[in-house]
Amino acid sequence: MARLADRLPENAPGELFVDSSCIDCDLCRQLAPGIFARSDSGDRSFVSRQPQTDDERLRAAMALVACPTTSIGGARKADVDAAVRSFPEPLGSDVWFCGFASADSYGASSYLVRRERGNVLVDSPRAAKPLLARLVELGGVRTMFLSHADDVADHRVFRERFGCDRVLHRADVRSDTAGVERQLEGGDPIRLDEDLLAIPVPGHTRGNTALLYRDEVLFSGDHLWGSESDDRLSASRGVCWYSWREQTESMARLLEHRFEWVLPGHGRPYRARSARAMRAELESLVARMRAHPS
Repeated sequence: MARLADRLPENAPGELFVDSSCIDCDLCRQLAPGIFARSDSGDRSFVSRQPQTDDERLRAAMALVACPTTSIGGARKADVDAAVRSFPEPLGSDVWFCGFASADSYGASSYLVRRERGNVLVDSPRAAKPLLARLVELGGVRTMFLSHADDVADHRVFRERFGCDRVLHRADVRSDTAGVERQLEGGDPIRLDEDLLAIPVPGHTRGNTALLYRDEVLFSGDHLWGSESDDRLSASRGVCWYSWREQTESMARLLEHRFEWVLPGHGRPYRARSARAMRAELESLVARMRAHPS
């Protein structure tokens, strides 16, 4: 629970607040952008104004439920109960945002893809009982795609609950994930199913792998994301744990694929007007990365 005694001074007066345990994962600002903002210090969120409408109160409560560090407090119980029922949240194209982020993944986003051939859970949310129950209602989980070593969180719980096959690149397998059922190898794209293509994109980590769904949606892990400050694709050398050079070149290889929508683990989703517009924006990003190779 958020601690009232640790309420940040930046919070607007009123019941809803953020406390000092915030880790600046950005989820609250994505879910309720009119309510939450980023501090001038750039290392945490705060309540910029109190919610006024029923919809604003629900979105603020969804941010509370999604928060990986329980840093948000003061939402009404009825709103929190409704927020719990709102996840997973449909985004379109058979894709749902899971909410219930985990501190073990530093608040990374995770997604459910509903498919007739079996649902796919992309990266691991927090294994909260309401989410597990809702996933059962939505058809369970057949495959759990883990984009890289950082965002595996409660993967074992989902394996035990649904019997899903977990997929992770061998280069990112650690002791906690040694039992993953399918360990990908090499640097070439790997067809997982007719509508699912795993694309190794080393850089953030050695084994970071993106998942392309129906040549439309790219689940990018921590390789690629939309910028919070402007309408552009972005990547950061500051959170590149393996190789910026490798990340630049694997970014360029994404130009071989068609997609219109980027859904990242961290950072903002980015949806282009068309696959051609996405390609142009990706070309621009690659050029910026190559201009600053070190």
